[in-house]
Amino acid sequence: MDESLVSLSAVTARRMIGTRELSPVELLDACIARIEALNPAINAIAATDFERARAAAREAEQAVMRGAPLGLLHGLPIGIKDLEETAGLLTTYGSPLYRAHVPQRDHVLVARLRAAGAIVAAKTNVPEFGAGANTRNAVWGATGNPFNPLLNAGGSSGGSAAALATDMLPLATGSDTGGSLRIPAALCGVVGFRPSPGLVPNDRRTLGWAPISVVGPMGRNVADTRLQMAAMAGFEASDALSYASDAAGFAQCNPVDLSTLRVAYTEDFGVCAVDNQLRATFREKIAALSRQVKVCEPLALDVGEADRCFDIIRAQNFVAGFQEIYERDPQSLGQNTRTNYEMGRAMTLADVVWAQMEQTRLFTRFQAVFEQYDVIVSPTSPITPFPWSQPYLGEINGQPLANYYRWLALTYIVTLATNPALALPCGTDHAGMPFGLQMVGAHRGDLRLFDIAQAFEAAWQRDPALRRVQPELAKLSQPVAELKSLVTSPPVFG
Repeated sequence: MDESLVSLSAVTARRMIGTRELSPVELLDACIARIEALNPAINAIAATDFERARAAAREAEQAVMRGAPLGLLHGLPIGIKDLEETAGLLTTYGSPLYRAHVPQRDHVLVARLRAAGAIVAAKTNVPEFGAGANTRNAVWGATGNPFNPLLNAGGSSGGSAAALATDMLPLATGSDTGGSLRIPAALCGVVGFRPSPGLVPNDRRTLGWAPISVVGPMGRNVADTRLQMAAMAGFEASDALSYASDAAGFAQCNPVDLSTLRVAYTEDFGVCAVDNQLRATFREKIAALSRQVKVCEPLALDVGEADRCFDIIRAQNFVAGFQEIYERDPQSLGQNTRTNYEMGRAMTLADVVWAQMEQTRLFTRFQAVFEQYDVIVSPTSPITPFPWSQPYLGEINGQPLANYYRWLALTYIVTLATNPALALPCGTDHAGMPFGLQMVGAHRGDLRLFDIAQAFEAAWQRDPALRRVQPELAKLSQPVAELKSLVTSPPVFG
């Protein structure tokens, strides 16, 4: 394996493919070799599609050689989160119910990526049906954090984040309801972007007009993430929320002068439980950031009853998606999925109406912040990674949390507001693990948020305390058997 190939950024690799300096076949082979070498230590990859991927890479190489038009992602291997359907490739959703499920068609997102020239190499691991921020299930097992495989890689896009952090693939997809793009990106030291609802089409939502769940890009840096975004965005008739956009514009960075920026920061949005040591880390990062911008002030924002609001709106999705399975056999669903469904079933129409009204109030107050500031900054995760063997985080600072996902409040408050948000690597935390800042942009200000994040990323490259850290790959040379301990029986098709 040529180590230098897998470490190339997606932007650089795509340029080199276009100028015939890099063969898509060589790049894919290097990625496959890296997956085979390191995946046993972190278990980020679920089903693989190497045979078809190699055929696609050969076709991509031939297209380059004959001078054919090339897509934005031409020849770039990509990992698809195992919640998104891939035609002809096992898609399990992390559930034993779908252990042998091979879809006939691609999710609209996957179809767009293929059309842009991306080569689907593998699926990336998830919690069952994406429920929870700890990537573990009974089909594939657990995904370990690349910086310590016995710790949590986050979720539900944990497999994608871990694969990116270890250079298994130059690009990977994710999805986000309460923080599933942002949390794993922060815990693994990569970039995860939650776009505005409707900007990236998603034909998997059962409640088509509900903005809570989105799909989006992940990458090792901002430029790679926005390159994938350029291939994803745009109107799609199959998505009720979809709207037209200048998708190609996401691939181009508009320079931002950090000294002109007005930043509002918050440790906890006034209501979120955050580990005391993590708060101290965040304060250090903000002290450094404040020296780079024009204004850096504490955020004053009333988020109302955001926790209860999210409980209700989230539960609606589970009632819509799992009623048939639950009524047939409740025990066929994992604990997280079943708990969410049962929460929703106990709610009333009055609860739902209240939650919709409360979300509207939060939206209105949130947008008023951007009349004064360019970006809101907070921690992405309230705590350093905990062991993946612990199903979820039960307490912070010795205080019990109300449910298994309450520790995601820093991200799900932003979900309720519907603003675009990005997890940006920012050095390490008090435990030496990756630390990610959550950057929140104005309503439908996705492009501007990318520009701001890329400017910070460039500035932080000069500071060892702020730039992205990478795992020590030599420590991942041995398989970690514990990661497979949750598997009840192997998938029918691997």
